[in-house]
This record gives sequence, C-alpha cells and structure tokens, in this order.
Amino acid sequence: MALTLVYDGGCPFCRHFALRSELVGGVPELEIRDGRADHGLRSQLNARGLDLARGAVLLEGEQAWHGAEAIAEVCGRLNPSDPLLALLRQLFSAPPRARRLYPLLLWARRTALLWKGLPEDPDQATAAAARSK
Repeated sequence: MALTLVYDGGCPFCRHFALRSELVGGVPELEIRDGRADHGLRSQLNARGLDLARGAVLLEGEQAWHGAEAIAEVCGRLNPSDPLLALLRQLFSAPPRARRLYPLLLWARRTALLWKGLPEDPDQATAAAARSK
C-alpha cells in the first residue's frame, strides 16, 4: 500500500527531508505532498484532527501518523542510500526517542518559517490571503 508523507513545504528542513526520503530513502511507493500548498488535503487532515502546524503526517490507507509518530514510522521504513537519512533513521526510528527529539524539529521549523516570513500555521496564510481580497 502506498505511503503519503504530508509535509510543510514552507519549511526548508521539512522539504529537504521529504524530498530526500522520496528520492533516496529506499521506501517503495512513498509519495510526498506539500501540505502548505495543498489546501484541500490540509482541510481533509484538519477534519481528522491532524494539524500540519503541529507536525508532519504520514498516511497509509486509513491509517495516519502525526508529528513524532509520523517521523518515527517513516524513519523506521527507510532503507537509505544517503548518509544523512541513515543518521536520521538511527535518531528517529525509535518512537520514544522520536518523541523526545521532535520538539527540536518543531523549533527548527518555527525558526525557519519566521526567517522566511511565513506563519507557523499554513491556515493563517490562507485566511490572511482571503481577507486581503
């Protein structure tokens, strides 16, 4: 069954991880989707209680992992040909360790988004754009 990793395309760290996972992660049928750009997908995820502002989402059929659990699950499935992904697999494939380290990833994401002038919550950008029309 296909896996879909939904990430925040506004975050350079998130985008880099997603792209490398898709290209050299060794996970067959991994599809990546930019949740910041895909408003319809983000609405579907929000309806399921999966807020992209609080973390990446991994989907497999009806199963969904969010935040640290999503990263632990995808890292546990990696069979990378890339040294950076191999290191990330070691760090994040164990769910307890992923839960402890995930706040650092969220901090890096917040910092990168602030630096780029983007809101942490992609829905804030959508609401602001709608109000300005």
